[in-house]
Amino acid sequence: MTIRRIEPGKRMSQAVVHGDTVYLAGQVGTPGKPVAEQTKEVLASIDRLLKEAGTDKSKLLQATIWLDDMRDFAAMNEVWDAWVDPANTPARATGEARLATAQHLVEIIIVAAL
Repeated sequence: MTIRRIEPGKRMSQAVVHGDTVYLAGQVGTPGKPVAEQTKEVLASIDRLLKEAGTDKSKLLQATIWLDDMRDFAAMNEVWDAWVDPANTPARATGEARLATAQHLVEIIIVAAL
């Protein structure tokens, strides 16, 4: 079975396709922007990477969302709810974690089917 790496780098690839599954690296938005704007940027990156892999958000299997502060849960969910395919919602978990910098407020990791 082949493995295809999308946007490979020295440390990591932005996405990896193995079999019929696509694994996305954690996607983050522009540091310093409000959580809603960062979430919109993250979801746009997810759409772009899924398209490059040959799939789309209707094939999401799992989403792991990390917030710098759970007080941003409602603001992030408002953007997520407007974006996610309501007929094909993934299994999802959201937690609070210290992210790469204090200005990163949200990181989303996706697993999708082709």
